[in-house]
Amino acid sequence: MTCVKPFVLRPLSQALKLLSITPLLVFSQHTFGLIIDGGSPVVIDGTNPPESYTLRNNAQLTANGATTNQILVQSGSQLALNGSAVTATGSNDGVQLLASSATINGSNITSGNTGLAVGYVAGSGAGSRAVVADSAITGGNMGVSVSSLGVLELSRTAVTAVNASGVGLNMSEASVVARDSNISGGVNGIRIIASGAEVAPRTLELDGTRVEGLSGAAIEINDFGQTAEAANILIGNGSTLVGGNGVLLNVAGGATANATVDNSDLVGDVIVEAGSTGNVTLQNFATLTGRLQNVETLALNSQGKWIMVDDGQLQNLSMAGGSVQFGQPGEYLRLSVDNLSGNGNFIMHTDFATGQTDFLDVTGAATGSHTLDVSSSGNDPLSDKQIHVVHTASGDASFSLLNGRVDLGTYSYDLLQVGGNDWYLDAASKVISPGTASVLALFDASRSAWYGELSTLRSRMGEVRMNSGQTGGWMRAYGNRFDVSADSGMAYKQTQQGLSLGVDTPVPALGDGQWVIGLLAGYSRSDLQMKHGTSGEVDSFYVGTYATWLDADTGYYFDGVLKLNRFQNQSDVALSDGAKAKGRYDTHGLGTTLEFGRHIKLDDGYFVEPFVQAAALVVQGKDYSLDNGMSADGSRSHSLLGTAGASVGRDIDLGGGQILQPYLKAAVVHEFAKSNDVKVNNTTFDNDLSGSRLALGGGVAMKVSDKVQLHADLDYSHGDKIKQPWGVNFGATYAW
Repeated sequence: MTCVKPFVLRPLSQALKLLSITPLLVFSQHTFGLIIDGGSPVVIDGTNPPESYTLRNNAQLTANGATTNQILVQSGSQLALNGSAVTATGSNDGVQLLASSATINGSNITSGNTGLAVGYVAGSGAGSRAVVADSAITGGNMGVSVSSLGVLELSRTAVTAVNASGVGLNMSEASVVARDSNISGGVNGIRIIASGAEVAPRTLELDGTRVEGLSGAAIEINDFGQTAEAANILIGNGSTLVGGNGVLLNVAGGATANATVDNSDLVGDVIVEAGSTGNVTLQNFATLTGRLQNVETLALNSQGKWIMVDDGQLQNLSMAGGSVQFGQPGEYLRLSVDNLSGNGNFIMHTDFATGQTDFLDVTGAATGSHTLDVSSSGNDPLSDKQIHVVHTASGDASFSLLNGRVDLGTYSYDLLQVGGNDWYLDAASKVISPGTASVLALFDASRSAWYGELSTLRSRMGEVRMNSGQTGGWMRAYGNRFDVSADSGMAYKQTQQGLSLGVDTPVPALGDGQWVIGLLAGYSRSDLQMKHGTSGEVDSFYVGTYATWLDADTGYYFDGVLKLNRFQNQSDVALSDGAKAKGRYDTHGLGTTLEFGRHIKLDDGYFVEPFVQAAALVVQGKDYSLDNGMSADGSRSHSLLGTAGASVGRDIDLGGGQILQPYLKAAVVHEFAKSNDVKVNNTTFDNDLSGSRLALGGGVAMKVSDKVQLHADLDYSHGDKIKQPWGVNFGATYAW
């Protein structure tokens, strides 16, 4: 007989006396087992571990840092395994629970058969329960098995079946929750079966968990023809499923499965075999990319999306804010649905040139209100044919284009309903697309930006007559708003803000009067807003020179400005399918203004100042393209603007050398330039802003001292094609 070391519980004599522990002697060298039969709770550490533990009759064991080969927990007993290792030999399970419970933390369990068996005793009516955290469980055939009425909670735990035919998690009529865990098996990651022992709910919840079947489906449900309740599966919070055969969920053997995907992105197929039933719900921005074979009901809720990879067929499609994407551009797929209900969106692709298109065919009843998100393009259709995209056999469903149109190159197109049950994309009905509007607006906006930067002599330098012929500098901050109406061929709103700086000096008299010459520089930014969320931006940098002549005796004056600009333009186009198109280009502009008027003094400091102004501007033409394929070709842009008006005001002597000069002005402005061609793809448009408008304004200039002057001005204009709801500028002049 082999000598066997005694198992030591500290203190041993007290433990044996109090806890009724019966040692189980195993006749092999240095091995023995331990049976804990009821009694008070037992706590052990890793010193002199036994080969196995058996807990029975409501026994309680806490093992800290223990190492053993097998643990059997039965008849209402409780196991707490902390920082321990269980390595089973032969066909033994690592940890087996029978109508008992276990809490496992930070432990490793390994077995050639099943790592953790959450078992059931036939006829007991009670299952086992295991709560596992921060652990690793590995089995040959099964990582974890959860039998009838069992409950398993996994947190941050890896469950693995290493055999080629192994299953990571096998469960029957049980409840399993896995959080932030990893479950994998040689065939299936998870298999749900009907054991025949009980008819009870089967629930599986995956929360941030990865499940992988190395050669088969990630999850397989097979009832083998037995009577069982439906298997309810929740795949949430970024969980992933990977099937080695490309199948995420396989339903067989007459089983019924209800799978809900919540806030997770899955790639793979759902296969429901004949005689079985499968229902899938995608919700809370979940996506599924793959085939759905023989699925009875697909529910797409709260931004859930199914991305097709092949032609598809569904019995029932229920939509509540979800969408179906018909593959990728150029694939042109067909979806056949028996019944359609709810409210959803269909993401489709169409080629007007070839007539190829994705197609939705509802063979039964279609109800609800749905949108079609047809992919946009910067290229023009090559045909005006109608494209058939939806057919319904019956029902009162309605279909419309998302955002009210589809953008195809130069124009946007509408959806046409024919005969009550068919919907066509109609290339004959068209309006200017947002991309075209963006191109036209950008080519036009540089002109209004140029004028917004440089107004009359008064708004540039305040009242130059007050500076008494001194050299000085000035600064002007300004803002403008321009609204261009649809009558001009495009519609946009332009908001400009900028800053000008200048310096000038008097020069010796060249004949009668006083001459002032100066240099100016500045920057402005214009933000453009167009329909459907399309926007643009013009950054303008400029330098210039000016000369002003004043005759103090007669009041006549002349002001001339020459200004060179560099315009940096960019567009951000919001397309009908939600995509963005961008483009940018740079141009230069050169322009001049010539203003002539007379300052006529009246009694009591009042004055009237009639004036005329002529302005000419040329902006460089440019070819560029948007990144969606739209091309733009803008010819050289011209402006010839004439203004005639008058100002009235009063000089108020405040004493101490201070003068306050409020004024009002009115003028008629006329744009003479009519032809400014812009070509978008192969269509030519005329950016014609010609016509007259009424301009009104007012402000105040103040001589604070011999060296400092201040001014503020407000402007407004109204015309058929362009309006200026407001313009404001503030400036200061300092003489030295």
